[in-house]
Amino acid sequence: MNELAKKPRTLVGQVVSTGMDKSIAVLVERIVEHPLYRKYVRKSSKILAHDENNECNEGDMVAIEQCRPISKSKSWRLQQIIDRATQV
Repeated sequence: MNELAKKPRTLVGQVVSTGMDKSIAVLVERIVEHPLYRKYVRKSSKILAHDENNECNEGDMVAIEQCRPISKSKSWRLQQIIDRATQV
């Protein structure tokens, strides 16, 4: 493997929707400092990711990695399921 090859960008988030075929919506949260007030604020993004085998459920914690564009709104794919949601 080439030593200069870049690793794909990886994010961790919670699955919030699985209603689509082979797609999941993942909520990724980050903490940023407000530029004026210096208070830390939680910001979130909802990212669509490719789930080839439809193996995720809502509430799962997953790792997603950036990839080539799969569709108009999907440029991420499921890397692994970190924690399964508890079924009540």
